[in-house]
Amino acid sequence: MTVLWAMPRRGLPSTEDALRILSQKRTRPQRRPPPPAGRSLAPVLRELDAKFGQGAGALVARWREIVGPEIARRTEPVKLTKGRAGAPSSLEIRVAGPAAAIIQHQAHEILARVNLFLGAEAVQKLRVVQGPLRHKSDAVRAAPRRSQPLDAAEEAKLAKALDVAPDGALKDALTALGRGVLRRGR
Repeated sequence: MTVLWAMPRRGLPSTEDALRILSQKRTRPQRRPPPPAGRSLAPVLRELDAKFGQGAGALVARWREIVGPEIARRTEPVKLTKGRAGAPSSLEIRVAGPAAAIIQHQAHEILARVNLFLGAEAVQKLRVVQGPLRHKSDAVRAAPRRSQPLDAAEEAKLAKALDVAPDGALKDALTALGRGVLRRGR
Protein backbone atom coordinates (compact mmCIF):
# COMPACT_ATOMS: atom_id res chain seq x y z
CA MET A 1 0.00 0.00 0.00
CA THR A 2 1.44 3.36 -1.03
CA VAL A 3 0.75 6.63 0.68
CA LEU A 4 0.83 9.65 -1.62
CA TRP A 5 2.43 12.02 0.81
CA ALA A 6 5.27 9.65 1.46
CA MET A 7 6.21 9.27 -2.20
CA PRO A 8 9.72 10.34 -2.99
CA ARG A 9 10.18 13.53 -5.03
CA ARG A 10 12.11 13.52 -8.22
CA GLY A 11 14.20 16.41 -7.07
CA LEU A 12 14.37 20.12 -7.71
CA PRO A 13 15.84 21.55 -10.93
CA SER A 14 19.36 22.83 -10.83
CA THR A 15 20.14 26.54 -11.00
CA GLU A 16 20.95 26.37 -14.71
CA ASP A 17 17.70 24.49 -15.40
CA ALA A 18 15.71 27.08 -13.41
CA LEU A 19 17.25 29.99 -15.38
CA ARG A 20 16.56 28.22 -18.67
CA ILE A 21 12.92 27.55 -17.70
CA LEU A 22 12.41 31.13 -16.57
CA SER A 23 13.96 32.56 -19.76
CA GLN A 24 11.60 30.50 -21.93
CA LYS A 25 8.37 31.10 -20.00
CA ARG A 26 6.49 34.35 -20.26
CA THR A 27 5.29 35.56 -16.91
CA ARG A 28 2.27 37.76 -16.35
CA PRO A 29 3.00 41.43 -15.81
CA GLN A 30 2.29 42.78 -12.38
CA ARG A 31 -1.29 44.00 -12.14
CA ARG A 32 -1.57 47.76 -11.80
CA PRO A 33 -4.28 49.28 -9.67
CA PRO A 34 -6.84 51.43 -11.52
CA PRO A 35 -6.14 55.16 -11.59
CA PRO A 36 -7.96 57.32 -9.02
CA ALA A 37 -11.51 58.19 -10.06
CA GLY A 38 -10.91 61.89 -9.43
CA ARG A 39 -8.33 62.01 -12.20
CA SER A 40 -10.87 60.81 -14.75
CA LEU A 41 -13.79 62.81 -13.37
CA ALA A 42 -12.04 66.17 -12.98
CA PRO A 43 -12.26 67.20 -16.67
CA VAL A 44 -15.90 66.11 -16.89
CA LEU A 45 -16.81 68.02 -13.74
CA ARG A 46 -14.97 71.13 -14.97
CA GLU A 47 -16.90 70.99 -18.22
CA LEU A 48 -20.26 70.52 -16.47
CA ASP A 49 -19.53 73.36 -14.04
CA ALA A 50 -18.67 75.67 -16.93
CA LYS A 51 -21.82 74.66 -18.80
CA PHE A 52 -24.38 74.59 -15.99
CA GLY A 53 -22.81 76.69 -13.23
CA GLN A 54 -22.68 76.00 -9.52
CA GLY A 55 -26.40 75.45 -9.01
CA ALA A 56 -28.60 75.88 -5.99
CA GLY A 57 -26.20 73.89 -3.78
CA ALA A 58 -23.72 76.76 -3.72
CA LEU A 59 -26.55 79.15 -2.87
CA VAL A 60 -27.82 77.03 0.03
CA ALA A 61 -24.44 76.99 1.72
CA ARG A 62 -24.05 80.77 1.61
CA TRP A 63 -27.67 81.95 1.40
CA ARG A 64 -27.51 83.98 4.63
CA GLU A 65 -24.43 85.86 3.38
CA ILE A 66 -25.97 86.50 -0.02
CA VAL A 67 -29.40 87.87 0.92
CA GLY A 68 -28.86 88.96 4.51
CA PRO A 69 -30.19 87.59 7.81
CA GLU A 70 -33.73 89.00 7.58
CA ILE A 71 -34.51 87.55 4.15
CA ALA A 72 -32.64 84.30 4.90
CA ARG A 73 -34.79 83.73 7.98
CA ARG A 74 -37.92 83.65 5.82
CA THR A 75 -36.62 82.06 2.60
CA GLU A 76 -34.48 79.28 1.19
CA PRO A 77 -33.31 78.54 -2.37
CA VAL A 78 -34.87 75.46 -3.89
CA LYS A 79 -33.89 75.16 -7.55
CA LEU A 80 -31.78 77.03 -10.08
CA THR A 81 -32.99 76.41 -13.63
CA LYS A 82 -30.79 77.34 -16.57
CA GLY A 83 -32.74 78.53 -19.60
CA ARG A 84 -32.46 76.67 -22.88
CA ALA A 85 -31.73 78.31 -26.21
CA GLY A 86 -31.30 81.78 -24.78
CA ALA A 87 -34.25 81.60 -22.40
CA PRO A 88 -33.72 83.38 -19.07
CA SER A 89 -32.46 81.45 -16.06
CA SER A 90 -34.68 81.36 -13.00
CA LEU A 91 -34.22 80.81 -9.29
CA GLU A 92 -37.00 79.21 -7.28
CA ILE A 93 -37.11 80.16 -3.61
CA ARG A 94 -39.42 78.84 -0.91
CA VAL A 95 -40.95 81.43 1.39
CA ALA A 96 -42.55 80.80 4.77
CA GLY A 97 -46.20 81.82 4.93
CA PRO A 98 -47.37 85.40 4.55
CA ALA A 99 -43.87 86.76 3.99
CA ALA A 100 -44.23 85.90 0.28
CA ALA A 101 -45.73 89.28 -0.55
CA ILE A 102 -42.85 91.11 1.12
CA ILE A 103 -40.27 88.90 -0.57
CA GLN A 104 -41.95 89.42 -3.95
CA HIS A 105 -41.45 93.18 -3.51
CA GLN A 106 -37.77 92.60 -2.74
CA ALA A 107 -37.27 90.38 -5.81
CA HIS A 108 -35.05 92.90 -7.64
CA GLU A 109 -32.77 93.27 -4.63
CA ILE A 110 -32.55 89.49 -4.16
CA LEU A 111 -31.77 88.98 -7.87
CA ALA A 112 -29.05 91.63 -7.72
CA ARG A 113 -27.43 89.96 -4.72
CA VAL A 114 -27.64 86.47 -6.25
CA ASN A 115 -26.14 87.74 -9.52
CA LEU A 116 -23.35 89.38 -7.55
CA PHE A 117 -22.55 85.95 -6.10
CA LEU A 118 -23.05 83.76 -9.21
CA GLY A 119 -21.93 86.23 -11.85
CA ALA A 120 -23.51 88.92 -13.98
CA GLU A 121 -26.89 87.97 -15.45
CA ALA A 122 -26.68 84.43 -14.06
CA VAL A 123 -30.33 84.62 -12.96
CA GLN A 124 -32.97 86.78 -14.63
CA LYS A 125 -36.21 85.59 -12.99
CA LEU A 126 -37.18 84.87 -9.40
CA ARG A 127 -39.97 82.40 -8.70
CA VAL A 128 -41.48 82.65 -5.22
CA VAL A 129 -43.20 79.53 -3.85
CA GLN A 130 -44.98 79.48 -0.50
CA GLY A 131 -44.31 76.54 1.78
CA PRO A 132 -42.65 75.42 4.99
CA LEU A 133 -38.92 75.96 5.23
CA ARG A 134 -36.61 73.01 5.74
CA HIS A 135 -34.12 74.89 7.87
CA LYS A 136 -34.86 76.08 11.36
CA SER A 137 -34.88 79.76 12.19
CA ASP A 138 -31.99 81.21 14.17
CA ALA A 139 -34.06 81.35 17.34
CA VAL A 140 -34.83 77.63 17.21
CA ARG A 141 -31.30 76.72 16.06
CA ALA A 142 -29.70 78.41 19.06
CA ALA A 143 -29.09 76.15 22.04
CA PRO A 144 -31.82 76.46 24.65
CA ARG A 145 -30.65 78.44 27.63
CA ARG A 146 -31.58 77.42 31.08
CA SER A 147 -33.68 80.17 32.64
CA GLN A 148 -32.98 81.49 36.10
CA PRO A 149 -35.45 80.51 38.83
CA LEU A 150 -37.75 83.14 40.28
CA ASP A 151 -36.63 84.85 43.43
CA ALA A 152 -38.51 84.25 46.70
CA ALA A 153 -40.62 87.44 46.48
CA GLU A 154 -41.87 86.64 42.95
CA GLU A 155 -42.55 83.01 43.91
CA ALA A 156 -44.58 84.14 46.98
CA LYS A 157 -46.55 86.63 44.87
CA LEU A 158 -47.39 83.89 42.35
CA ALA A 159 -48.43 81.44 45.09
CA LYS A 160 -50.68 84.10 46.67
CA ALA A 161 -52.36 84.79 43.32
CA LEU A 162 -53.05 81.08 42.80
CA ASP A 163 -54.43 80.41 46.33
CA VAL A 164 -58.00 80.48 45.00
CA ALA A 165 -57.29 77.73 42.44
CA PRO A 166 -58.07 74.16 43.57
CA ASP A 167 -55.11 71.85 44.17
CA GLY A 168 -54.28 69.42 41.34
CA ALA A 169 -53.06 69.35 37.77
CA LEU A 170 -54.73 72.67 36.87
CA LYS A 171 -52.96 74.51 39.69
CA ASP A 172 -49.62 72.95 38.71
CA ALA A 173 -50.10 74.01 35.08
CA LEU A 174 -51.08 77.55 36.12
CA THR A 175 -48.01 77.76 38.37
CA ALA A 176 -45.70 76.68 35.52
CA LEU A 177 -47.36 79.18 33.18
CA GLY A 178 -47.05 81.97 35.74
CA ARG A 179 -43.35 81.23 36.23
CA GLY A 180 -42.75 81.36 32.47
CA VAL A 181 -44.60 84.67 32.13
CA LEU A 182 -42.69 86.23 35.03
CA ARG A 183 -39.33 85.06 33.61
CA ARG A 184 -40.09 86.57 30.22
CA GLY A 185 -41.15 89.83 31.82
CA ARG A 186 -37.65 90.32 33.23
